[in-house]
Amino acid sequence: MKRILFLSLMAALLLCSCKSEKQVEYSNPMDVKFGDPYVLLASDGNYYMYGTGGVSDGFGCYKSEDLVHWEYQGAIYHGNTPDSWALDCFWAPEVYERDGKFYMFFSANTKADPYGDEERFSIGVAVSDSPTGPFKEMGNGPLFQPGYPAIDANVLFDDSGKCYLYFSRCCYKHPVESEVADWARNQGLFEEIEESWVYGVELKPDFSGVIGEPVLLLCPPKTMDDAQAEWESRSVTSGEVNRRWTEGSFIIKRDGVYYIMYSSNFYAGENYAVGYATSTSPLGPFEKSADNPVLQKNTQDGGIVTGVGHNSITRSHDGKHLYCVYHGRTAATGDERVVFIDEMEIKDGHLKVFGPNTDPQTLSY
Repeated sequence: MKRILFLSLMAALLLCSCKSEKQVEYSNPMDVKFGDPYVLLASDGNYYMYGTGGVSDGFGCYKSEDLVHWEYQGAIYHGNTPDSWALDCFWAPEVYERDGKFYMFFSANTKADPYGDEERFSIGVAVSDSPTGPFKEMGNGPLFQPGYPAIDANVLFDDSGKCYLYFSRCCYKHPVESEVADWARNQGLFEEIEESWVYGVELKPDFSGVIGEPVLLLCPPKTMDDAQAEWESRSVTSGEVNRRWTEGSFIIKRDGVYYIMYSSNFYAGENYAVGYATSTSPLGPFEKSADNPVLQKNTQDGGIVTGVGHNSITRSHDGKHLYCVYHGRTAATGDERVVFIDEMEIKDGHLKVFGPNTDPQTLSY
């Protein structure tokens, strides 16, 4: 009898183990044409992907059981309606599940234009009872307006009980003096260099606004001998554009350390790449890693991928595996941004992404 009970217990444990981790074979890129992809692992056990593109004046959604096979769910949000504050340029949606509701943070150009600006981006919030919508805007305007165009919202639900919003100030009308700007002028490339910076601010628990003033967390290096200057300035030093980006941030906490990932260089160019910085506080100060960049084009090594960036992080159901979800391009996809998913790890204070990888590989979900 004891032997039978022991064998039954072992069989049950093996069955649980099989259920907790499954594997699927795949190759990048995914058959999803999104920029700025974000993946939510919802309480129903399914993955939901959101991103820029595919829907006029709004956003669409894909659903998957295994992070590899994605089924389109249709349009889930539309702006540019008579009741909407948002006009166009709908970018970078991220969806969070809280207390049975789903909250979408997104970027869009506002209809209100008091200054005649070409770029008047703001961050909004929409809510739904389902991860596939329909999402309806909360309130009659943006979440907040800091006095400059803001995009790329990312939210941290800290174990302190507080919520934090991370976002990027756009490059638009933001010229910044630096040694890189001086170099570009001396080379006859550009008269000025505009920059985007990443900020953080506490978020009201009901997502109706922010608490206090945004804090500057990340910006491009000021000096040419800075260890980060070469990779964060490639769009300028290559003569591509007169802007240096720090955008598309995503924050995660591990073992008391906050890791904030960010993208640099022109989002539509081949030099788009990802780095990270760390802090012991959600609002910094953050120190950029000597490991940077942790994700970049691989054509210099014989690969086919360029323009990788604006990532999010998701995980396997059992939490044992982390995955970096990002967009990139290949020769086959041309200018179209498509989704890549590669495993990543955070270990001994270092963050590593095993990509971009276009070889056949195994994903544990």
